[in-house]
Amino acid sequence: MWKEAAVHAVFCGSFVLSALAASPADAAQAQQARGSPEARLQALGIKLPPAPTPVASYVPAVRTGNLVFISGQGPVAGGKATITGKVGAEISEKQGYDIARAAALNALAALRAEIGSLDRVRRIVKVVGWVNSAPGFTRQPWVINGASDLLVEVFGPAGRHARTAVSANELPLDIPLEIDFVVEVEPDTPDR
Repeated sequence: MWKEAAVHAVFCGSFVLSALAASPADAAQAQQARGSPEARLQALGIKLPPAPTPVASYVPAVRTGNLVFISGQGPVAGGKATITGKVGAEISEKQGYDIARAAALNALAALRAEIGSLDRVRRIVKVVGWVNSAPGFTRQPWVINGASDLLVEVFGPAGRHARTAVSANELPLDIPLEIDFVVEVEPDTPDR
């Protein structure tokens, strides 16, 4: 609860404008007043990794209308796992949290590659997190908080989302976790 209150306190002052915005123009103006997600990434000192390449027969992102579906992302670079193991055994809960944050950065890189700029994001709609869990490990939601907390840091209230965090007994390449997103974005205009 204290963490949620701290996030609210950090974002409350400047994000109240967007919560009260009555029209898309007001929402855009409020977005500028608080800083864009791209500017916030820079202010946080976060550099997104290169957009991930698929390790099998799928694409990293699919857009339909104003929704973008991001394929599952984990600690993978160049088609190879950067860390392997089960959370609750070889991987601690804290390490899992950090890995979830890194997986979210991979997902944001895929999103940026699909839409051109994270400033076009209206809302993170849903996050699904699968945790490669050791027997008896039941703290998957706290692990996936690594991704959720990052999304709120980057997008403010628009980063708050519905979520599923579940256990898996195995994941591809023995990665510790996998995360996927559903994101609402601004509609395309004729010049885009």
